[in-house]
Amino acid sequence: MSRNTLWLLAALACGIAGACTERPPALAPDESMTAAPTGGAPAEPREALARTLAQALRSPVLRAYLRAKLQASPIREEKLQFQRFIYADGEHALLRIAAATATPAAAVARAADAAIPLELYLPVPAHRAAWMGDGRVLVATELADGDTPVAYDTAGNRYLLSPAPPPSIPVLALVPVETDFAPPSAMMCLSECGGGGSGGASPPPTTTAGLYMAQAHFTQTFESWLKGSPEFEVHILGQKGQTDSLTDYQCAGERQASPYYFDQNTLDWSNSVMLFSQTQLNDYHTKHPGQNVRVYVVEDDDTACQIKTDGATFADALAALDSLVHGKAAGKDTVSSGVKQFKSAVGFAKLLSTLASLINTNDELVGNAVADSVAGEYHPGSNWIVKGANNITNGWITLEMH
Repeated sequence: MSRNTLWLLAALACGIAGACTERPPALAPDESMTAAPTGGAPAEPREALARTLAQALRSPVLRAYLRAKLQASPIREEKLQFQRFIYADGEHALLRIAAATATPAAAVARAADAAIPLELYLPVPAHRAAWMGDGRVLVATELADGDTPVAYDTAGNRYLLSPAPPPSIPVLALVPVETDFAPPSAMMCLSECGGGGSGGASPPPTTTAGLYMAQAHFTQTFESWLKGSPEFEVHILGQKGQTDSLTDYQCAGERQASPYYFDQNTLDWSNSVMLFSQTQLNDYHTKHPGQNVRVYVVEDDDTACQIKTDGATFADALAALDSLVHGKAAGKDTVSSGVKQFKSAVGFAKLLSTLASLINTNDELVGNAVADSVAGEYHPGSNWIVKGANNITNGWITLEMH
C-alpha cells in the first residue's frame, strides 16, 4: 500500500466514525519533561505555532497525512519545509489544522507566513522509527538557539524538555530551517544518491591539485537533539585585501557543489573533499605575500557557508589561541623532498570582516585547526587538531595536499 494514500484511508475512517478529532491521550511525562503551564496563549509566535500544530494533531487524518509526508520526504532525516507542507495538496494540512483547532484558515496561514522559514521533522532516530501516527506525540520548538525546548501535547499542555536526553515520547521539531530543500544538484547527487564515506558522503576524490581534508572527528555534535544531525562546515580564512582583517575565501559544506561538497552528520567522517584549490592558493600567495590561511570549522545553524557569530567572541577566541601557539594557527602549502605538504605557519588574525548579521541563530565555532606538532597533541591518522575556545580540543582532522 502506498504511504501517500494512508491519509485517505484515515479520512474514510474519520467519515465513517463521524468524528475527525480524538480525545487527547493522557501522557505520562518522563524525567526529561517538566510541566510548565503558562495560563494563557503563548506570546512568542513560533511557540504559538507549535501549540496550534500539536492541538491540531488530535485529528487522526492530519496525523496520518503528516506521517505519510514525512516518510515520503527525500530530505535527510525525513524533513519537511513547514510552510510548503501546509499549502501542499490543495492546502490539505492548513485546512485540517484550522478545522481541528476551530481557527479560521486565514489566521493559520497568516501566522505561518509571518514566521521565519521553518522545518518540521522527528529529529531523534528512535522517534522516527517509533511514531506510527498516533496521538502520543509532542510538538517542540526552541525560542532561541541553545534555549530549553518548549513542547506541547495534543491537549495543549505545555512542557519544558531537557536538552539531553530527549523524552521517550516522540517529538516533532518545529525549528528554523537548516536544510536546503532544493533538489540536489547533479554533482551532489554523485554522492548523496549513491553511497560514500561514513558520516555523510562526499564526491569521489578528484585529481585537481589543492588542499584536501581526508577525515574528521569531532568530540560532540555542537547541536541540541531538537535540531537533529549537525551541519559541519570547513572555512578557509585569510587576509582581506591589505587590511588587518580576516575574510572567508572558501567554504566546504553540504550545500556546496563539487569539489567543495562535504556532508558530515555524525562525529566521524572519512572520504575526500577539497578545501582550497592550488589555483586559489597560488592566487592568495600572489596577492598576500608572506600571509597564510587558516582552516576553521563551524557547525552551521542557519545560512549555509556564512559564519554567524558575535565578532568579539570570534576575535577573542583567535587571539587566545594565537597566544598559546605563538601565532602558528595557520597553514602554508610547501614542497619538501618533492612531496607537497600543508605545514603550520603564522596566521594573520584580527577580526573576521565578513561576519554575517545575526538573524535567527549563531553558528557554533567549533574551532581553528592547528598542526598536531604545534598543539602537542596526536591522534592516529590525523595531523591537525581543531581547537575551540579556551584551547579546548573539539576534534582532529587530516589535511593533505594533492
